Amino acid sequence: MFARVMMLVAGLAMGMTTMAEEATPGTAYVPTVMVTGANRGIGLEFVRQYAERGARVIATARDPAGAQELNALAAANPRIIVERLDVTDFAQVDALAARYADQPIDVLINNAGISGGMQKQMYGRMDYAVFEEVLRVNTIAPLKVTEAFTPSVLASQQKRIVAISSSEGSVSMVDSSRLPFMRASKAALNMEMRNVAFQLKPKGASVRILNPGLVDTDFMKGLPKRMLRPTATVVGELIPLIDAMSVENTGSFLGYDGKELPW
Repeated sequence: MFARVMMLVAGLAMGMTTMAEEATPGTAYVPTVMVTGANRGIGLEFVRQYAERGARVIATARDPAGAQELNALAAANPRIIVERLDVTDFAQVDALAARYADQPIDVLINNAGISGGMQKQMYGRMDYAVFEEVLRVNTIAPLKVTEAFTPSVLASQQKRIVAISSSEGSVSMVDSSRLPFMRASKAALNMEMRNVAFQLKPKGASVRILNPGLVDTDFMKGLPKRMLRPTATVVGELIPLIDAMSVENTGSFLGYDGKELPW
């Protein structure tokens, strides 16, 4: 018992609360981070940067076979585990959660998301099938994933749940008409994660909703490059905001600069 306590203290001294891998006495703990939509963009960069920090990373992708960059990262770092997961397939979500039932997950990052495309959500010719898909991916799936993996999160030391949202989900910041499908899905994501924050606060878990801003990813395809910021820079700004999560600040909606965003 004393040895396990000392290992935990050592992990805290490194600046990251850690979880216990099955290991022999004297082996340092490492945190476990799970990232959805890890095959590209922000998700891929989260995998890269957390792995560089020494974390164990469960990186999920809908089509792992086609995730060449992710597979290359995993091949170079044995702590990266690539898992197949379509976040809209609840059977897959439940099966993966069951497989990791005995694995504490310190940080769960709900990153998978889609925009729906600008042409499909133009007023007067909206494609409501696309709206349903956007809601399934951006709103319903994160709640399902969070609920399914909550036992693993609560079993960890850090107990952190993150949702990658957008300032487009801030109702009070809207001053023009654009992307109603995506905006609605992110506003709903913010609301449900705020609810989850209060649900899990008594159990010591914290929730944070983060806006990465305009990032140079496929999600922002079509925007001028000069408007976009490098993915590595943005994730490098988001990770410290995740490190600073606690039950005292749970449910907060922050920009990449750490400033509170209006609902």
